[in-house]
Amino acid sequence: MKLTKTLFLGSAAGLMAVSGAFAADLPVKAKAVEYVKICSLYGAGFYYIPGTDTCIKLGGYLRADANLNTNSDFNPNQSGVAGARNRLANYYTFRAREDLNIDTRTATEYGVVRTYFDAVFTWTTGNYSGTGSATGGTAYSSTLALNTSGATPALVGSSINPTDGGTSGGALGVYYAFIQFAGFTMGKAVSQFDAPWTNYPGNITDNLVGGSGTVTGVNQFTYTADFGQGVTASFSAEDATAYYQAGNLNMSGASVGGMIGGSYGTNAIGGSRSPNLVGQVRVDQAWGLFQASVAAHDNHVAYYGANELTGHPDDKWGWAVQLALSIKNIPTGAGDTINIQGVYTDGATRYNFQNLSGSTYSLFGGSGLAGAYGSIGFANAPDTVYITGSQQETVKTWGFRGAYTHNWNPNWNSALYGAYAQAQFGTLAKTTLCGASGAGGVFGGLAGVTGCNPDFAIGQLGIVTRWTPVKNLTFSADLSWTHLDQKYSGTVAISPSATTAKPPAVYELKDQDSIAMILRAQRNW
Repeated sequence: MKLTKTLFLGSAAGLMAVSGAFAADLPVKAKAVEYVKICSLYGAGFYYIPGTDTCIKLGGYLRADANLNTNSDFNPNQSGVAGARNRLANYYTFRAREDLNIDTRTATEYGVVRTYFDAVFTWTTGNYSGTGSATGGTAYSSTLALNTSGATPALVGSSINPTDGGTSGGALGVYYAFIQFAGFTMGKAVSQFDAPWTNYPGNITDNLVGGSGTVTGVNQFTYTADFGQGVTASFSAEDATAYYQAGNLNMSGASVGGMIGGSYGTNAIGGSRSPNLVGQVRVDQAWGLFQASVAAHDNHVAYYGANELTGHPDDKWGWAVQLALSIKNIPTGAGDTINIQGVYTDGATRYNFQNLSGSTYSLFGGSGLAGAYGSIGFANAPDTVYITGSQQETVKTWGFRGAYTHNWNPNWNSALYGAYAQAQFGTLAKTTLCGASGAGGVFGGLAGVTGCNPDFAIGQLGIVTRWTPVKNLTFSADLSWTHLDQKYSGTVAISPSATTAKPPAVYELKDQDSIAMILRAQRNW
């Protein structure tokens, strides 16, 4: 019994000792968990990054588009295979896109330091790019889903159905990536020239003429002065190479075949020399907004010929000016708005015919004229033109666009929008292309041509209706009409590019029209 008692007590003491050892290994007090805290300094949706004094906001959207009568996500059929408007042109384009943006802000003794990043992941229907003939083999682009810009890729001929179904071909695009500090903006952001609505005074189509529109941002170095009471002024140096070069054409290379394809010569842009210089003044008030913008654009050409010995024209500075006005709280309904802008350019065409609208047109259509196989309308608006041995001559343009948006109720709204732009050429261009009297030159002297003038205009009208059944989920339908008002008349016997599958024949020179529609579902978050 004594032995049993001794063993029991010894075992209990041992267990207590082991338990004490375990207890000594545990922390006396658990560390506090760093919970994510709401940051109320910069509006809804911001949170403090744990362990820092930096606030962050995540946002974005998921979008699905169905585009009708277009070879891209945004433009109507206006040139190339799309402009042929026959069995080669696409009747629809599908697109799926996810957008992600990251906004960070930190309060410092110098003011708020902000960074902003916006990127998209996109899958887009491929475009046609081929010969248009059975012998040459019409082919889809080899980069089906990589075609995010709507332009036809140069590579053709790969399988339409790759081994993985093309799922690895989705494209990544960077829209914005900039830093803001002490009044400076450095990086890829919306141009300071643009109106706040960029390409969208009320529409969802991308291709409106009548103003600038860098919807995917442009690299820049900008200083903005805030004078209070909603008045600001910005001065900016912006990259000219990505979105602002409509072309410097040597018309010595112009040909009839090139002209009907929308090209009036050989593009001979030289290397980058100067960024675009931009100034802007803006007034933001409860009633709306007023903005005035100016820009200077350096047109720098390489050489007349293949090497330095051929010489070159001098640089020619172009410029643009734009006025924009937004009116809110109009009597027709709560939240209704009117957005309008007007622009004039001289040697800086992209501030009117912005990069997503383009300035090259070559459209085929029908004709009721006896003896004509069909009709064609073509036009082109570069920044400058010249011939070998001459200086550059600028192309002048003017235009406007605007929209009226009406809210029927909290769930439905509609917008009526329109745009117009006109391009005007100088004496050198008209003499080279059409002759001194309009009956000579490269094109004007052809048999059947009764009028020759490279000037042209683009008119656009559209209507969009949006339905938002629940917060941040919107379904839209946007129907647009584009009219090419070209100044050529008569008929012409031509051999169109083989890629259009149009036969050599007599074509009527005639204005052309295009209709396109976007159906969209978008979920913002």
